[in-house]
Parts: sequence; C-alpha cells; structure tokens
Amino acid sequence: MTTTSVREAREALIRAHFESETAQDFDVTLTTMSHHPRYEIIPTGEVFDGPEEVMGYYRRSRDAFPDQRHDNVRLWHADDAVIAEFDLLGTHLGEAYGFPPTGRAFRCPMVAFFFFDGPDGDRIICERIYFDIATIAAQLGVMPGMAADGS
Repeated sequence: MTTTSVREAREALIRAHFESETAQDFDVTLTTMSHHPRYEIIPTGEVFDGPEEVMGYYRRSRDAFPDQRHDNVRLWHADDAVIAEFDLLGTHLGEAYGFPPTGRAFRCPMVAFFFFDGPDGDRIICERIYFDIATIAAQLGVMPGMAADGS
C-alpha cells in the first residue's frame, strides 16, 4: 500500500505533468516520466515508446490542437498507478490523422492511467489513455453521417 507522502508526491507530479503539457513545455513533461517513457493511446492503437517517440507524439498532437488542455481533473490512487479522469479540450487548427483543420473545438471525457514502477515509484513509466474517438470526430465534423452536435 502506498503511503500518504507517496500519494501526495504522485499527485503533485501528475498535476505538473498536465500543466507542462498545456504550456507545451515538453522537456519538463518528460522529467515527470522515467528515462524510458511510454504512451498508449487505446482508441487509436498507437504506442509511443521512448523519449523520441513520446516527444514526437507531443509535437504532432499540438500541431493539430495547439490549445489542447485539461479541465475538471480528478485523481484516484492505486498502489502502482494514479488514475485521472478529466475533460480534454482543443481546437482543430492543424492536420490530424489525415484530416485538414476544421477550426472546430472539442471537449471529450478521458481516463488516463499513470503507471509507476511499484508502490514507491516516483516517476511515470507509462500513460495509458482511454476515450471515445467518435466524440471528438463528431465535434470536429469529420465523422461521416454524424452532425457536429452528435445528432
């Protein structure tokens, strides 16, 4: 079982992770992670393994959504993970997954698991993200047969 001090430190680390992502200070974001960070984006099947791939993911996603940010962040703790539930927001201003920019904004509920190396781990070894990609696609107007308002 993780101690209160480990939980507090992890929560501060996750908040710093989110804040540095929003500020696009990705060198700082990488300091919240282990020497070999990993991202798993479940709805797209993408895996970014290692600092170069993770940095590429950051740059690509912010080229498409330069104002990407988190809202309503709630955190829960497990022995070797912190689970974050939040809304991700952004405006589609660059190409994303082959779609030209629509200029439309999205808000999508997300869950991210931040895994640590054991109950005393102090750096993120993997961030695994779950969300409904259709929610974003519909709001951006890129999902055939569905209006941006979801109707």
